[in-house]
Amino acid sequence: MGPHERWSRLLEILGDRGRIDVATAAELLNVSAATVRRDMDELARQQVLTRTRGGAVLSGVAYDLPLRYKTARQAGEKQRIAKAAAALVPSGSVVGINGGTTTSEVARELAVRTDLAGYGGQTALTVVTNAINIANELAVRPYVKTVVTGGVARPQSYELIGPLATMMLQAISLDCVILGVNAVDPRFGAATHDESEANANRAMAERAERVIVVADSTKLGRRAFARVCDTDAIAVLVTDAEAPDELVERFAARGVDVHCV
Repeated sequence: MGPHERWSRLLEILGDRGRIDVATAAELLNVSAATVRRDMDELARQQVLTRTRGGAVLSGVAYDLPLRYKTARQAGEKQRIAKAAAALVPSGSVVGINGGTTTSEVARELAVRTDLAGYGGQTALTVVTNAINIANELAVRPYVKTVVTGGVARPQSYELIGPLATMMLQAISLDCVILGVNAVDPRFGAATHDESEANANRAMAERAERVIVVADSTKLGRRAFARVCDTDAIAVLVTDAEAPDELVERFAARGVDVHCV
């Protein structure tokens, strides 16, 4: 287990428990106590946890963990979801993509689609994004026209948020939008932890003819603080094969086309 994956796992454990001592963390991670101490010291330096005598407690910053610590979660599921979602985007489309680990994978899948690369340098796809990491990856693809919103960068998700982002999104039209969310529930719809992030994502959804939500099964049936869109606004939900049948049926009853991959 490399440092990145180890840090992610340590933060996940802290997210569940709120606090942990060095000995328990070492046992759960199957590493030495010295390694855990070094990891805790480094994460404390990055201000995502607070060191205590003999362990660590969850820092307020870690409630919505920075994107770089989320990449190891449900990695295989997210890659399958991303591949399936990218296949739903026709060439020539204008597609919106927000920030997040799963949507970042979708962007990577779009970037390597052979049918898009075969346009001989002409624009095969227009991507509108408020995520600076996604823009960075797509900007080098000559067949993808990359449009970036303005706004203030949010460190946790690399998303541009605020009035500038919302104003820009309200002035455009999208064929479809691919949204990553923190929670999606058949009754309460799609939501995220941060209200400013939700505002930008909502503006993107409202300007799209078709809304595609990508979310692994751990996010289904859950609620988060700030609503992005109602369930009725979601055309397609792409999730993994572990999605509970009962939830899939409830989404389908609301008119959502659910793809379990």
